[in-house]
Amino acid sequence: MLYRLNYIWRVFATGLSFTTFGLGGLFLSIFVFPLIKLFNPDPLVRKRKARFLIHRCWRFFISFMQSLGIFTFHLEAARQQLKDVEGKVIIANHPTLIDVVALISLIPKADCVVKQGLWNNFFLKRVVRVADFINNDQDVNKLIQNCKKSLEEGYNLVIFPEGTRTVPDQPIKLQRGAANIAVRCQQNLLPVIIDCNPTTLTKQEKWYQIPSRRAQFSMRVVEEIDVSPFIHNEKNESIAARRLTEHIKKVFTEELTHNETNRK
Repeated sequence: MLYRLNYIWRVFATGLSFTTFGLGGLFLSIFVFPLIKLFNPDPLVRKRKARFLIHRCWRFFISFMQSLGIFTFHLEAARQQLKDVEGKVIIANHPTLIDVVALISLIPKADCVVKQGLWNNFFLKRVVRVADFINNDQDVNKLIQNCKKSLEEGYNLVIFPEGTRTVPDQPIKLQRGAANIAVRCQQNLLPVIIDCNPTTLTKQEKWYQIPSRRAQFSMRVVEEIDVSPFIHNEKNESIAARRLTEHIKKVFTEELTHNETNRK
């Protein structure tokens, strides 16, 4: 009986969380961001304040989800490692719907390469536009230029090389976008390994298809990937990006296997 009640509560709490997230984004879009724009004519100041506000709001949202009993988050070690980082390309695997929220909640100075869908999302389109996140649906040279500019301004560029959420129990498949950005911006990669056990909020699941028990969500920052050997040892940027993508896949696969081994 208690198990059943707990399950029903977690389904309700999950729905409440996403409703709160959507309405919160709408509130920021309608009331808060227009005020930031009104009182901060300098676009750089406006962008900085909007991004920091998103960081704080998403940090609150993560705490809110934990207080409702949906997740137990183990993020403090990663928070300490990421809180003072500037001008890094941060890459992460992508097991759940909330990965970008959890990651940016740890990074005060975060920029993000986001898919076109968010630019048209009713709840979030003004959030990503005022924050001036980078739209991935643009000319590749313009995309690289915007990424380089963001890094030079001291922002950390958050990228999910898979491009979409991981399919559970399947090998990860990476796109070359993150590697292309790292190679052409000549910037090392800082990998973050995200683990969620049991799996939940995957691409194949509806929000209400929750696991039988509370999910344990954790992040680990692992050794920085030096891109200079890939740039100097290959004859062109395209091949360098391909080799770097293969290396990223190897790192992710080894670290995720390590997580699985530790659970057994």
